[in-house]
Amino acid sequence: MVREISAGGVVIRKVDSVWWMAAIELPVVSAAASIPAKLPVRSKPKAILCLPKGLIGPGEKVLDAALREVREETGITALPITKLADIKYAYVRSWGDGQRVFKIVSFYLLRYESGDIDDISEDMRIEVGEAKWVRLEDAPRLLAYSGEKQMARKALEYIAAHAEL
Repeated sequence: MVREISAGGVVIRKVDSVWWMAAIELPVVSAAASIPAKLPVRSKPKAILCLPKGLIGPGEKVLDAALREVREETGITALPITKLADIKYAYVRSWGDGQRVFKIVSFYLLRYESGDIDDISEDMRIEVGEAKWVRLEDAPRLLAYSGEKQMARKALEYIAAHAEL
């Protein structure tokens, strides 16, 4: 089984006493062109909301990879607060070789520093449809993947235990 090691971030920001979190929507690929005309087509597929994350580059430190991925996928820069946890899962590649992959993703709690959300390169639009702020308290319900929902809950717990933030 192939192994992949990635890093990502839960970027938080407080505005008017409300905590917000940076999230990304995966690009919506229109399959309408390949569906026979007689079959119904959903007008708007449900957006898949997730956390910014990606593979760690050769020689790159895990935290540095998390900060880079956040910057590339959201357009913002952030400062580290703490490591939240690692999530582990297996998936089958839906592209290329179709191999089974064991993946570990290290997630960090990060605090917004600067930049405009969704100010990303056109090349990144292959991976990110839109980057946006969502209420942190809504994130466990809105995020698509269970491990990422868990990271949002951990971020909420950390904030509740650290009033100085």
